[in-house]
Amino acid sequence: MKIDVRVPTLSDSVASGTLLPWRKQVGETVARDETLVDLETDKVILEIPAPASGTLLELRREEGAVVKADEVVAVIETGEGVVAPAPSPAAQAAPPPAAAVTPAASMAVPAKAGVPLPAAPQAPVAAPGESRREPLSRLRQRVAERLVAAQHTAAMLTTFNEVNMQPVNELRQRFKAEFEVKHGVKLGYMSFFVRAVCQAMQQFPVVNASIDGNDIVWHGDVDIGIAISSPRGLVVPILRRAQTLSAAAIEAAIADFARRARESRLTLEELSGGSFSITNGGVFGSLLSTPILNPPQSAILGMHTIQQRPVAENGQVVIRPMMYLALTYDHRLIDGRDAVQFLVAVKAALEAPEALLSEI
Repeated sequence: MKIDVRVPTLSDSVASGTLLPWRKQVGETVARDETLVDLETDKVILEIPAPASGTLLELRREEGAVVKADEVVAVIETGEGVVAPAPSPAAQAAPPPAAAVTPAASMAVPAKAGVPLPAAPQAPVAAPGESRREPLSRLRQRVAERLVAAQHTAAMLTTFNEVNMQPVNELRQRFKAEFEVKHGVKLGYMSFFVRAVCQAMQQFPVVNASIDGNDIVWHGDVDIGIAISSPRGLVVPILRRAQTLSAAAIEAAIADFARRARESRLTLEELSGGSFSITNGGVFGSLLSTPILNPPQSAILGMHTIQQRPVAENGQVVIRPMMYLALTYDHRLIDGRDAVQFLVAVKAALEAPEALLSEI
């Protein structure tokens, strides 16, 4: 019996996807639920599994084809004694399944969440004196569209401040061993920033709101997008109801996001929505930047590298680990006063961080 292999149901915000290299070729046997091909959308990479065990009889769509939900991309013949047609010369020349890896498996990436490590040396992208052309991935196309849209639709302004990270550093040093033993996850910086943001949102809920047409949408939950660099590009999984999460739950969730981003296993649901975002250019060495909004969100917090700098304390010049903070906001909704005071509230929470680590 012939069984169609169809593109899975996609979300309302994803209309189509691009087929990556086939893991199986015509004539090969397949097992039920075995991944036949990966589908790259503008948000995630989805696996298309075999609906039944049998022999791969036909490939209806080739690598690189743009396909839609429920479209037939291959045919499997089930039953005994199936004789599949001989594979085409193109299929015979195709690389073995082991080489048909997703982008996430083809690059060296950091093991620690949010901290990049140098990747393995890569071959030159083009030979000297020559140029090479390749299409943008669907993810980069979508990111480009959203960035341009944000610049055209929002009145973006950025306000800056700096935070003395010594109190956070001292607290991490004091409790990191106990925290890891108790919760099974390392105590990083992100939990402090997420909880500081949630605390400041209580005073300035407009920073968590958004514009929809002529309406203001007030969000009851603080759903924070955490920008993560993956081999496919920037992805922003959502930390749902962040205001209810402990520091341990935040650290565990972000570590899980980072791991599955490397493996291209984040789901469409995890990458959809969000009412605020945090991005950390400091892990790449950025001293200062102006982050761009992630529509329809109205604000985004930019973290930067921690640098030892001279500062004045009680009339004395001392050296402290300082970080510049940047808050980009949509001035159509958020007044400058609220944006500035929100960032000051985040700074104040980070410089007195004991309340941010209440579970110790």
